[in-house]
Amino acid sequence: MRKIIRNREIVESPWARVGQDGELPAGPVMVPFKRWLAEQDKLAARGDITVYLEGDDDARALAPHLENLEFVAIDFPKFADGRGYSHARILRDDLGYKGELRAVGDILRDQIFYLARCGFNAFEVREDKDLEEALEGLLDFSVTYQAAADEKRPIYRR
Repeated sequence: MRKIIRNREIVESPWARVGQDGELPAGPVMVPFKRWLAEQDKLAARGDITVYLEGDDDARALAPHLENLEFVAIDFPKFADGRGYSHARILRDDLGYKGELRAVGDILRDQIFYLARCGFNAFEVREDKDLEEALEGLLDFSVTYQAAADEKRPIYRR
Protein backbone atom coordinates (compact mmCIF):
# COMPACT_ATOMS: atom_id res chain seq x y z
CA MET A 1 0.00 0.00 0.00
CA ARG A 2 1.09 3.51 -0.73
CA LYS A 3 0.31 6.60 1.30
CA ILE A 4 -1.42 9.50 -0.43
CA ILE A 5 -3.13 12.74 0.50
CA ARG A 6 -6.92 12.52 0.20
CA ASN A 7 -9.29 15.23 1.41
CA ARG A 8 -6.47 16.94 3.32
CA GLU A 9 -5.47 13.78 5.22
CA ILE A 10 -2.70 11.27 4.74
CA VAL A 11 -4.26 7.86 4.09
CA GLU A 12 -3.23 4.52 2.62
CA SER A 13 -4.28 3.61 -0.90
CA PRO A 14 -4.20 0.07 -2.30
CA TRP A 15 -4.30 1.27 -5.91
CA ALA A 16 -1.31 0.42 -8.12
CA ARG A 17 -0.68 2.21 -11.41
CA VAL A 18 0.13 0.09 -14.47
CA GLY A 19 1.10 0.90 -18.03
CA GLN A 20 -0.42 0.30 -21.44
CA ASP A 21 0.82 -3.28 -21.76
CA GLY A 22 1.50 -6.30 -19.63
CA GLU A 23 -0.32 -8.37 -17.10
CA LEU A 24 -2.45 -6.71 -14.48
CA PRO A 25 -1.47 -7.46 -10.88
CA ALA A 26 -3.98 -8.74 -8.37
CA GLY A 27 -5.74 -6.02 -6.42
CA PRO A 28 -7.00 -2.56 -7.37
CA VAL A 29 -5.25 -1.01 -10.37
CA MET A 30 -5.26 2.24 -12.32
CA VAL A 31 -4.86 1.72 -16.06
CA PRO A 32 -4.33 4.28 -18.83
CA PHE A 33 -7.62 5.48 -20.30
CA LYS A 34 -6.59 4.22 -23.76
CA ARG A 35 -6.04 0.73 -22.40
CA TRP A 36 -9.32 0.82 -20.51
CA LEU A 37 -11.17 1.75 -23.71
CA ALA A 38 -9.47 -1.01 -25.69
CA GLU A 39 -10.06 -3.71 -23.03
CA GLN A 40 -13.20 -2.32 -21.43
CA ASP A 41 -15.28 -5.52 -21.54
CA LYS A 42 -12.54 -7.60 -19.92
CA LEU A 43 -11.54 -4.97 -17.36
CA ALA A 44 -15.07 -3.98 -16.30
CA ALA A 45 -15.71 -7.53 -15.12
CA ARG A 46 -12.94 -7.24 -12.52
CA GLY A 47 -14.57 -4.39 -10.62
CA ASP A 48 -11.31 -3.09 -9.13
CA ILE A 49 -10.12 -1.07 -12.11
CA THR A 50 -10.09 2.68 -12.57
CA VAL A 51 -8.41 4.91 -15.12
CA TYR A 52 -5.82 7.61 -15.32
CA LEU A 53 -5.74 10.24 -18.01
CA GLU A 54 -2.50 11.09 -19.75
CA GLY A 55 -1.70 14.49 -21.23
CA ASP A 56 -2.81 13.68 -24.77
CA ASP A 57 -6.12 12.06 -23.74
CA ASP A 58 -9.45 13.78 -24.28
CA ALA A 59 -10.98 14.26 -20.83
CA ARG A 60 -14.42 14.77 -22.37
CA ALA A 61 -14.31 11.22 -23.80
CA LEU A 62 -14.46 9.99 -20.21
CA ALA A 63 -17.95 11.50 -19.67
CA PRO A 64 -20.07 8.38 -20.36
CA HIS A 65 -17.85 6.27 -18.11
CA LEU A 66 -17.54 8.48 -15.01
CA GLU A 67 -20.30 6.82 -12.99
CA ASN A 68 -18.62 3.41 -13.38
CA LEU A 69 -15.24 4.45 -12.00
CA GLU A 70 -14.07 4.39 -8.38
CA PHE A 71 -12.15 7.62 -9.03
CA VAL A 72 -10.26 9.35 -11.82
CA ALA A 73 -6.51 9.89 -11.74
CA ILE A 74 -4.59 12.30 -13.92
CA ASP A 75 -0.95 11.65 -14.70
CA PHE A 76 1.68 14.37 -14.51
CA PRO A 77 4.69 12.76 -16.22
CA LYS A 78 6.91 15.70 -15.29
CA PHE A 79 6.61 18.83 -13.18
CA ALA A 80 6.48 21.15 -16.21
CA ASP A 81 3.58 19.34 -17.93
CA GLY A 82 0.45 21.35 -17.16
CA ARG A 83 -2.09 19.50 -19.30
CA GLY A 84 -3.44 17.72 -16.22
CA TYR A 85 -4.68 21.04 -14.82
CA SER A 86 -6.86 21.44 -17.91
CA HIS A 87 -8.15 17.88 -17.62
CA ALA A 88 -9.18 18.58 -14.03
CA ARG A 89 -11.06 21.76 -14.93
CA ILE A 90 -12.89 19.96 -17.75
CA LEU A 91 -13.92 17.13 -15.43
CA ARG A 92 -15.05 19.43 -12.62
CA ASP A 93 -16.46 22.44 -14.48
CA ASP A 94 -17.65 21.08 -17.82
CA LEU A 95 -18.64 17.51 -16.89
CA GLY A 96 -19.69 18.18 -13.29
CA TYR A 97 -17.61 15.31 -11.90
CA LYS A 98 -17.97 15.23 -8.10
CA GLY A 99 -15.89 12.14 -7.23
CA GLU A 100 -12.27 11.76 -6.23
CA LEU A 101 -9.84 13.38 -8.63
CA ARG A 102 -6.29 12.17 -7.97
CA ALA A 103 -3.08 13.76 -9.25
CA VAL A 104 -0.37 11.12 -9.83
CA GLY A 105 3.16 11.20 -11.16
CA ASP A 106 5.70 13.98 -10.71
CA ILE A 107 3.67 15.81 -8.05
CA LEU A 108 5.60 18.26 -5.89
CA ARG A 109 4.68 20.34 -2.84
CA ASP A 110 4.74 23.57 -4.85
CA GLN A 111 1.92 22.29 -7.07
CA ILE A 112 -0.48 21.03 -4.41
CA PHE A 113 -2.29 24.32 -3.72
CA TYR A 114 -2.82 25.02 -7.43
CA LEU A 115 -3.89 21.45 -8.15
CA ALA A 116 -6.54 21.77 -5.42
CA ARG A 117 -7.76 25.01 -6.99
CA CYS A 118 -8.33 23.10 -10.23
CA GLY A 119 -10.40 20.45 -8.46
CA PHE A 120 -8.01 17.75 -7.27
CA ASN A 121 -8.82 16.34 -3.86
CA ALA A 122 -6.25 13.52 -3.79
CA PHE A 123 -2.52 13.59 -4.44
CA GLU A 124 -0.02 10.79 -4.96
CA VAL A 125 3.25 12.67 -4.60
CA ARG A 126 6.61 11.35 -5.71
CA GLU A 127 7.95 8.66 -3.42
CA ASP A 128 11.10 10.66 -2.70
CA LYS A 129 9.06 13.55 -1.28
CA ASP A 130 7.71 14.02 2.26
CA LEU A 131 3.91 13.69 2.48
CA GLU A 132 3.63 15.87 5.59
CA GLU A 133 5.48 18.66 3.80
CA ALA A 134 3.33 18.22 0.69
CA LEU A 135 0.20 18.44 2.84
CA GLU A 136 1.43 21.82 4.11
CA GLY A 137 1.31 23.01 0.48
CA LEU A 138 -2.47 23.17 0.76
CA LEU A 139 -2.02 26.01 3.28
CA ASP A 140 0.38 28.14 1.22
CA PHE A 141 -2.19 30.91 0.70
CA SER A 142 -5.08 32.01 2.87
CA VAL A 143 -6.85 34.15 0.24
CA THR A 144 -7.55 33.44 -3.41
CA TYR A 145 -8.50 36.12 -5.90
CA GLN A 146 -9.62 34.27 -9.00
CA ALA A 147 -12.59 31.98 -9.46
CA ALA A 148 -11.61 28.32 -9.78
CA ALA A 149 -13.01 24.83 -9.31
CA ASP A 150 -12.74 25.16 -5.53
CA GLU A 151 -14.31 28.65 -5.35
CA LYS A 152 -16.63 29.73 -8.14
CA ARG A 153 -16.67 33.42 -7.18
CA PRO A 154 -13.74 35.82 -7.52
CA ILE A 155 -12.82 37.76 -4.40
CA TYR A 156 -14.76 40.89 -5.42
CA ARG A 157 -17.99 38.81 -5.50
CA ARG A 158 -17.55 37.19 -2.10
